Amino acid sequence: MDKDIQVSDFMFYDINRKIRSSDPRLIFPDWQPENETIAILSPHDDDALLGAGYMILYALTAGVRVYVLIFCNGCFGYSKPELKDKIVEIRKKETINAYRELGLTQENIIRFDYPDFSLRNFIGYILSNKEHGVLPRLIKELRRIKATRLLVPNGYREHMDHEATHYIGSYDGPQVGDPVVVDLGEPFRIKTYLQYSVWGDFSPEDALVANRPVSLRGNVVITVSKHVEKKIRQAIRKFESQQEILTYILTQREDRKIDDRYLEIYMLYDPRPRLNYEPYKEIIATIDKQ
Repeated sequence: MDKDIQVSDFMFYDINRKIRSSDPRLIFPDWQPENETIAILSPHDDDALLGAGYMILYALTAGVRVYVLIFCNGCFGYSKPELKDKIVEIRKKETINAYRELGLTQENIIRFDYPDFSLRNFIGYILSNKEHGVLPRLIKELRRIKATRLLVPNGYREHMDHEATHYIGSYDGPQVGDPVVVDLGEPFRIKTYLQYSVWGDFSPEDALVANRPVSLRGNVVITVSKHVEKKIRQAIRKFESQQEILTYILTQREDRKIDDRYLEIYMLYDPRPRLNYEPYKEIIATIDKQ
């Protein structure tokens, strides 16, 4: 962990309430650092770093446990034909080096190793070939590490593997706390769900429901010092096999700059929104009085 980075390098913003705080309880109710585990679902090995790097660094700086769960093996990510049969192993090593740069240990990187551009084929419990899908594997891991906050990728038009991972997190995540398949581990409730963006904008749904301008689709922002952004870029460069792709991404990160700070945008959401009967009762009562 970089000793020069302090929790004071991070600021949290609630866009709906138009307030900010250095206290993460602004976005994480009932925040208890000593009892928290942040689990970040990463479609590919670099996505958690690209989209949720600030959150990873904040949590590690605050002494919070962090796990990155990587779903795809990176087999599609070769830029030279001669790397086709080597790229998966190359990226595994690069992944360890990249997250180690932030202070995350190899033991806290969990891999599922599904092939790129294919994750949607493994969604669910029992697959068409009678083998188990990702659901029991994910439930087992999230219960084992006792995840309290779950970060999932943007599910809106970024990438088919990102959409699949978003779907998995949003539907399998709540099952972690349900009293089901208890042979996979003791149920443990995830308290908060956040979407992070790797490069694309979020769905306009939350903005429309909350009556925000659709130009403000995220509802939570983290700002950080230049030192934090520099650390993320150092980690990104550890993916040496991906530099032809990441050079563009690194250039685009300047879009995050605001004065001498940088932004990371999230969407806080409820994967199981309860049906509110009260408005229906009110309208029915009004109709009945006519």
